[in-house]
Amino acid sequence: MKRMYRFLALALVVLLAACSKVPAGNVGVKFNLYGSDKGVQMQELQPGRYWIGWNEELYKFPTFTQTYTWQRAENRDESLTFGTVEGLSVNADVGITYHIAPDKVTKLFQTYRKGVDEITDTYLRNMVRDSLVKQASTIGIESVYGRGKADLIEAVERDVKGQVSAIGIEVEKVYWIGDLRLPQNVTNAINAKIQATQMAEQRKNEVAQAQAEAEKEVAVAQGKAKSQLALAEAEAKAIELRGAALRNNPAVAELNAIEKWNGALPVYQLGGATPFIQIPARDSK
Repeated sequence: MKRMYRFLALALVVLLAACSKVPAGNVGVKFNLYGSDKGVQMQELQPGRYWIGWNEELYKFPTFTQTYTWQRAENRDESLTFGTVEGLSVNADVGITYHIAPDKVTKLFQTYRKGVDEITDTYLRNMVRDSLVKQASTIGIESVYGRGKADLIEAVERDVKGQVSAIGIEVEKVYWIGDLRLPQNVTNAINAKIQATQMAEQRKNEVAQAQAEAEKEVAVAQGKAKSQLALAEAEAKAIELRGAALRNNPAVAELNAIEKWNGALPVYQLGGATPFIQIPARDSK
């Protein structure tokens, strides 16, 4: 009886060892190693437990979004290098996000016969690198370093998407991580040019500002001159009108003087008649 229990326990252990689990968010693929039917079974295995025989292997493919980065680190360098139209080398850290279409898992495995990590580290990385080399070969270094940087990575993203979508890899994003690494002498030259351009633009703005201020001062002076001229013309016209009125009406001046006179006679008078007093001439008789 004990031997029977031992046999059952051993059989249970073997049975459990032969069972594999496809976790949630994954799709499994069985692969037959030997025999006339060796190869990929044309069936996706949904999450659950499955019997995996001695002649089979189970590959699991996550169907949720995956993120991978190829970067330069102290102990490992996976960064990508590409050249520009001038033949200058540029090194960059690049990232990718993608997911696998659940209904194309078997097709993906038939294409590469690898797991998801190996596909990413080898095939996807090579695709991104080759696309970078191809796209950047027609672009100048200043464009890659400046405004063309975003256009370049977007072109790479479109290129890689077109290559892998049919086999079940749906690329969501290809992106730069940090700054691009250029030869130091090229970086210095570009920075010097940028600085010179910025200084020239600053001088241009200063000249424009000074010109605007000068034009403002001229406009103010012209406005003031016009105002003074208008005032002088108005005063001259008023004087002219008053003069004409006095000439036409001489009694008006005398009337204005009488209205302003306080009635006191001058204490000293050097000849001439007393104002406003008409002294009758003495009769000679």
